[in-house]
Amino acid sequence: MRFITADTHFFHENLLGTTDFAIRPFANVTEMNRTIIEHWNDRVIDKDTVYHLGDIALYFTHPAIKSNEAVLGVLNELHGHLVLIKGNHDSRSLFKFLAQNNYLLEGKPKFEFHDVGVLSKYDHRQYYMTHYPMMLGIAPQIINLHGHIHHYTVPAKENINVGVDTPETAYLDYQLPFGTPLSLADIEQMVNGKKIDFDKRL
Repeated sequence: MRFITADTHFFHENLLGTTDFAIRPFANVTEMNRTIIEHWNDRVIDKDTVYHLGDIALYFTHPAIKSNEAVLGVLNELHGHLVLIKGNHDSRSLFKFLAQNNYLLEGKPKFEFHDVGVLSKYDHRQYYMTHYPMMLGIAPQIINLHGHIHHYTVPAKENINVGVDTPETAYLDYQLPFGTPLSLADIEQMVNGKKIDFDKRL
């Protein structure tokens, strides 16, 4: 199966509590990291693929190798193959380190890397997955899945925020635990829910 997420921001202390970007009611980053890992692994198995649309972590140490090792340690705990799309907080140093420590999982590389975005098809629809929201114009069969804006939404029905802080899971008729990657079925329900919501405004 395929899943999508963004903006996990592992180790990011400044996102704890209630901030301008997120509501993360955790006592510390260890608790936050562990919660995301557990909810991720409750849904994803190693044969699955998870598209992570940027901002994996925010953690800086001197020397940088220590933070890169810590992030790798967290990613190695996550089930599935990770297709990593670079976010504004993802350093080239981290991606290079992950590439150097890549390995085979279920016969495929654990990590795959993209600088800008990935196009994927599902049920007669195309998803353009990027970190930053993209304004695609009128393209009924193309939906931009993105992160970056945390608990905000783009006022366009063609854009769906898939980050862990997204408010657009309100379009689901069920709740997902914090940090759970979204399935394509979840995404479809969010797309349809947002379209209905916008159609009502006309």
